[in-house]
Amino acid sequence: MSKLSELKVEVFSGLFWTFFERIAAQGISFIISIILARILLPEEYGQIAIILVFINIFNVFVTSGFGESLVQKSNTTEKDFSTVFFCSLFVSILVYIIIYFLAPFIGEFYSSPTLVSALRVLALIPISSISTIQHAYVEKKFLFKKFFFSTLGGTIISGIIGIILAINRYGIWALVFQYLINTFVDTLILFLIVPWKPSLQFSWESVRMLLGYGWKITLSALINNIYGEMYSLVIGKIYSSEQLAYYNRGNQFPSLIISNIDTSMSKVFFPTMSKLKENLSELKEFARKALKTTTFVIFPLLSGLIVIAEPLVTTVLTNKWIFCIPYLRLACLVYMLQPIQTINWQVIKAVGRSDLCLKLEIIKKIIGVFMLVTSIKFGLICVAFCNVISTVFFALINSFPNNRLIKYSIGEQIHDLSKSLFSSAIMSAIIWTIMYWNVNNIIRMIVQIFVGVISYIGLSILIKNESLNQIVEIISKQIHKLVNN
Repeated sequence: MSKLSELKVEVFSGLFWTFFERIAAQGISFIISIILARILLPEEYGQIAIILVFINIFNVFVTSGFGESLVQKSNTTEKDFSTVFFCSLFVSILVYIIIYFLAPFIGEFYSSPTLVSALRVLALIPISSISTIQHAYVEKKFLFKKFFFSTLGGTIISGIIGIILAINRYGIWALVFQYLINTFVDTLILFLIVPWKPSLQFSWESVRMLLGYGWKITLSALINNIYGEMYSLVIGKIYSSEQLAYYNRGNQFPSLIISNIDTSMSKVFFPTMSKLKENLSELKEFARKALKTTTFVIFPLLSGLIVIAEPLVTTVLTNKWIFCIPYLRLACLVYMLQPIQTINWQVIKAVGRSDLCLKLEIIKKIIGVFMLVTSIKFGLICVAFCNVISTVFFALINSFPNNRLIKYSIGEQIHDLSKSLFSSAIMSAIIWTIMYWNVNNIIRMIVQIFVGVISYIGLSILIKNESLNQIVEIISKQIHKLVNN
């Protein structure tokens, strides 16, 4: 029996639980964000966006690199896990000290004294990044069911507290404590339910081996985060916090979909690919199935979101958020390319080529920064449009190395996603005609979603898209397993 066949049950189980986790948590989080968006002002969301820029950048040092090294390494020991735990704890404390003393300068730069205290409180998030080791342990052992309880618990408890604070007019602090409590509860639950606990073991040899792979991943993630957060920094400074809020809100809807699907699958794909790295033909086979399955789900969802963007925003968020609609539609195009980037990136990491990850990241971000600098003077909508163009280049750049590493060419990748892309395009054209019906927005959207699902599945059956069978198999196997248990 091949290694891929042996891993099939674990992969199916992992996909089911990670997807279930993201659907439940992000669904609840989405509802909470809608409630908060109706209570809080766009300016307050803009302020928290600026704060999270710095939190996310510094958090890279304690959440990337070491954890992925543990997953990628073939034979990890208890000493490896404990060593990384103490390293992460030390780095997280160092990160908090740096942010604490940088906060006044950041507040002065954005002419907002509120940012200083809010940033110092929210900077406590990296302390909980010790959960990086729990995450690595869960992924390596395929115990993805654990994530469901930790993520859901953090989302519900923090959401309730955030809403209570917002109702009582705490403004930006409602968002600060929502983020902080979410991370704290998630970390605490993982600590209680994950079998691994830190022990008093430390090895410089483990540091040396894991750091050799991990520092390139960390630097790659840092470059990627700085680039991603650069948009918020530049928009918040050159334009206004209100325009930044519209831009970020436009990204939120498609980001929600990606968080549910692409992120969930990535958690399973990387440890699976790491186990298959010794057999490149099986790794290629798995990569192809992963790309087909992910695009089969993501393409129709984002294509449909482009069509229903206007009635969705005005109905869910009210007319005060109507200016986020153009950014939402362009963001959908950006996120449609995410599976191509993700699958190829996971392959490169799994075969141990962290050096190549770093080189590709530098090339991509040079292109991205050039596009940002070129477009910024032409208005925010031009910035969003150029981000789409940049993402096309990013997808191609990530795809290119795997032609040599696992013999998976760009042409083959385009062929593998073509059926889902074709069905999504036809489906979008069909539901676009419903936009002109003179009925209530909610009724129109319900009809569009129903027609979209039926037409997409029908087209997939008609053109014999095998990804539909794979999705049905994953769901049916897990339902059967749950029923029998």
